[in-house]
Amino acid sequence: MVERSPWLQWLAHAVLLLGVAVVALPVYITFVASTHTTEAIIHAPMPMLPGSHLVENYLAALQGSGNHYGSNAAVGRMMGVSLVMALVIALGKIAISLLSAFAIVYFRFPFRMAFFWAIFVTLMLPVEVRIMPTYKVVSDLGMLNSYAGLTVPLIASATATFLFRQFFLTVPEELTEASRMDGASPMRFFWDVLLPLSATSVAALFVIQFIYGWNQYLWPLLVTTEEAMYPVVIGIKRMISGGEAQTEWSLIMATAMLAMLPPALVVLLMQRWFVKGLVDSEK
Repeated sequence: MVERSPWLQWLAHAVLLLGVAVVALPVYITFVASTHTTEAIIHAPMPMLPGSHLVENYLAALQGSGNHYGSNAAVGRMMGVSLVMALVIALGKIAISLLSAFAIVYFRFPFRMAFFWAIFVTLMLPVEVRIMPTYKVVSDLGMLNSYAGLTVPLIASATATFLFRQFFLTVPEELTEASRMDGASPMRFFWDVLLPLSATSVAALFVIQFIYGWNQYLWPLLVTTEEAMYPVVIGIKRMISGGEAQTEWSLIMATAMLAMLPPALVVLLMQRWFVKGLVDSEK
């Protein structure tokens, strides 16, 4: 039996509280700044308690009614673009990875493992490495400033394919034989057997890929030139005025707070499934 030391418990809690403070303090400062006017923010010392302009600033950010010299795109529109982008990327990655892993594990065709290793090798080729030829293809296809241009180049995932392949290899062969004896087609076996067994893995990957899609910056920066197609991460950068023009930091901070809400909600709502998908003993 391991004896618990009170001092070690106090130390562990102190470290946890310190970590929470390090993470929460910037978020708190951002929230406080979003409730004040820009003049109150830029004059030191900045107030450390919430102000009286919360509703005014958030409505101005959502409607794009600021007077700054940067982007005036409505945050509501930008968040809609980010939401579509994150959902398409997450669901597209999961769907393509499930089908590719299913084909690699359960079908016998020439060069099957060669195709798998070709997919696996793409882990060494992130978006930054292939960004110029990818941009050239997207531009030639007329997909700039479109949802297709924002999402299609990012929906393939070698990591998810590898994870689903490893999980499918642990599925008992008896399930496959029983489905075959019952006359189930390959897609029926996939839909009725493999997909329900993969539910926790799908949920965990959805959370990761949703946040990945929501936080995309470099690729949208290249393929979007119209305010109507800005994701919210790009919108925050474009709202910052250059030169001597005044930057409305209160609206930028309100936009940053709004941009944090959807990923946080996804993590909170799917936390149970996310943790289960990562630590499930059957994986």
